[in-house]
Parts: sequence; C-alpha cells; structure tokens
Amino acid sequence: MKLWSKGNTETSEQIEKFTVGRDNEFDTLLAEHDVTGTIAHVSMLQQAGLMDAKEAELALNGLKQILEEIRTNTFRIEEGVEDIHSQVELLLTRRIGDAGKKIHSGRSRNDQIAVDIKLFLRGEILKIKDEVKSLFDLLIEQSEKNKDKLLPGYTHLQIAMPSSAGLWLGAYAESLVDDMELLVSAYIITNKNPLGSGAGYGSSFPLNRSLTTQLLGFKSMNYNSIYAQMGRGKTEKIVSQALASIAATLSKLAMDCCLYLSQNFGFISFPPELTTGSSIMPHKKNPDVFELVRAHCNRIQAIPNELTILLNNLPSGYHRDLQLTKEVLFPAFNELRSCLLMTGLMISNISINEHILNDEKYRYLFSVEAVNELVNKGIPFREAYKTIGDQIENGEFRFDFSKGLNHTHEGSIGNLKNDAIVDEMNKVIKKF
Repeated sequence: MKLWSKGNTETSEQIEKFTVGRDNEFDTLLAEHDVTGTIAHVSMLQQAGLMDAKEAELALNGLKQILEEIRTNTFRIEEGVEDIHSQVELLLTRRIGDAGKKIHSGRSRNDQIAVDIKLFLRGEILKIKDEVKSLFDLLIEQSEKNKDKLLPGYTHLQIAMPSSAGLWLGAYAESLVDDMELLVSAYIITNKNPLGSGAGYGSSFPLNRSLTTQLLGFKSMNYNSIYAQMGRGKTEKIVSQALASIAATLSKLAMDCCLYLSQNFGFISFPPELTTGSSIMPHKKNPDVFELVRAHCNRIQAIPNELTILLNNLPSGYHRDLQLTKEVLFPAFNELRSCLLMTGLMISNISINEHILNDEKYRYLFSVEAVNELVNKGIPFREAYKTIGDQIENGEFRFDFSKGLNHTHEGSIGNLKNDAIVDEMNKVIKKF
C-alpha cells in the first residue's frame, strides 16, 4: 500500500503508472529540497507543540542522514514508491519508527511539492544568473578589445551604415542586462514560501509559517493559502519567460555569428578546432555550435507558450495537470546553461577580420557620413541628401573613411558607454 492509500483500496496498476508518469525522474532533482523543506517543517512542528523534543530530534537526525545520502548520490527512489515525498517518509519511518509518521502533520503533498519546486527554481535561477554574468563580462571585454574594428551595419539585410565589432558585441552585453532584469523578477516571485498552505486551504494546526519561511531562507511567503497553490504553475511560467528572454539573446547572437562566419560576409573567424567539417567537402568550417545554440534556444523560447497551453483555464485549487510542469521546464536549465557556456567558449576565441570595409561592395556604406559632412558645412539636410543621392545614381560617389569617423554621442561607435552598461548590470545583480 502507498502511504496515501485508504483502507484496503488499491489503485489500479494501469492508473497508477499513468498518473505517476515521469515523476520519479524529476523528483530525483527535488530530493535535496524535499528533505530541506521537511527539516524546516519538523523544526516548526516541535515549536508548535505538535512533536515533542525527542521525536523531533530523532526525525531531524534521520532527515540529515538522508540529506547526506542524497548529496553523496547513494539515495534512490525505490521501485513501487510513488514519489520523493513517499520515499523520504518511508525511509525515515523505517529508521526511527513511529516518529517518522508524524512529519506530514499540517502538510499536504500539494504544499510539499510547491515548496520543493520553489527551492529548486531558486537555486537554478542563481546558477543561470552566474553564467549570464560570466558571458556578459566576456562580451564587454571583447567589445572593448575590438572597438576600433569597423564592420558594416545592415537594415533589411541591405548594407546600411558603418558599425564596429565593439558596438555589435556591446549590444548583446546590454541585451543581457534586460534579460537579467526579468530573471531577478522571476527570482523575487520564486523566493516566497508556500509551505503551510496545505492542500490550498490552510490547516487547523497552529502552524508557524513565518518560522519555516525564515528557516528556508525565503524573503517572504505566499500569504493567502489559496494563492500559494495558484502560484504553482504560474511561478514556473514566469521563470520560463525569463529563461526565454536570455535564450532569445543567445539565439540572435548565434544567428549573427552564423552569418558573419560565412564566406559571403567573412567578418569573423574561429580556430579550426571550434568548427566542424564536411564528410565530402574538405574546405568546410561549419558553425555547428552556433546552429545548435540557436536551435536549443528557440526550443526554450517555446516553453512559456507550452506552459500557457498546459495551465490555461484551470480553476483555483490543485489539479494533476500541474504535475507536467516539471518535465516541461526542468530540462531547460541545463540546456540554457550549456548554451551560455558554449557561447562563452566561442566568443572568447573570436577573431574579427581586419579591413573589411575596404571591399568595394561597401562603398555606399558611408552615404550618410557624406550627407552629414555636407550638413556640417551649412548645406540644408534635404539638399545634402539629394546631392549624395545624385552622386550614387551617377556612379560618382566616393568617401574617404581613412581619416576616421566622427561618432561621439552616447552609444555610438566612438562612445560605446560600456562602463554605463556595466553599472546597469551591477545594479541588477544587487537585487538578487
């Protein structure tokens, strides 16, 4: 019989297999958090007089032993055990006797899994935060290193105006600042304690939710017991939106690198060992890493929509639909971290090709510079625009950019404002 079985009734094996689904696979990721949450709950039960000191000490020592087993990879969910909660209570009861049967007082699996997920997400968000910050620092470093190397800028995939490698790489650094704003917002929402909400309607026991909030290091709690359950799924969706924002930045950067590495652009290069070859074309140096980063990140961007479809129109209260949020969201953390790490590896080895703009096809890249030069001499803009337009139409346009480009405003080629972008990132980091 399961811990949750009543009387002599046993759930059909077919029904059990379907309803358990992939829980054991993802519950393993929650094992440490489940025990941590239970340790806090037992401490609270003792303080509330629902376990005596000897029982609580036995339970806490047993739980700490299980926690050590989890951390040393000697813990497993046994065959036939429904979930992580059942396994922990089963182990504890075997080892300490009836005191182990008291740890579920004032608790439901609903608030137990809710707190497990919150603790898991909180830890995963902090790992992502560190990886994003590392990539950000690298982009700023490479932006400064390559700030004097000019690149063509494009609009509509047509040659537009002069840019630089520094401006290009710095743009992605600043994009990560906005992504981090979303990530810290997700962290703040995640960092609230649902434990003590029971099945969503509180408990007649004198629970001290402020104590478990403090013991688990949450900033605050989900106060309303119904909302603590409604936050299940909503929290995962908000976190997925933050991950999707980071993924969108990486995907766009990956696409740029795929384009810029191609022979038709030829702006950048990487060491041969970081590209792949072809089985029949010996000249190929393919950007497989960036193509896979793009693909993985595009999948991650689909997760908020998948969660929306899964959660949409559910009424308040717990529903088994919520079980599936784990398998939708949890793998995304490792996928995104891998993409951040691989992007960092590639960008740390990027080379910007020299003298790209000397190519004749970029002649018209400087048409705006020529117009502005005439305006600076006192010619009205519309007349200057027509003059340069006529030169282009007649094949007479030339512009000598060897004397330098005078871009001085904030965020331009000559004034990247990377220091200000770093300041903005540091402000966001302090919010975690």
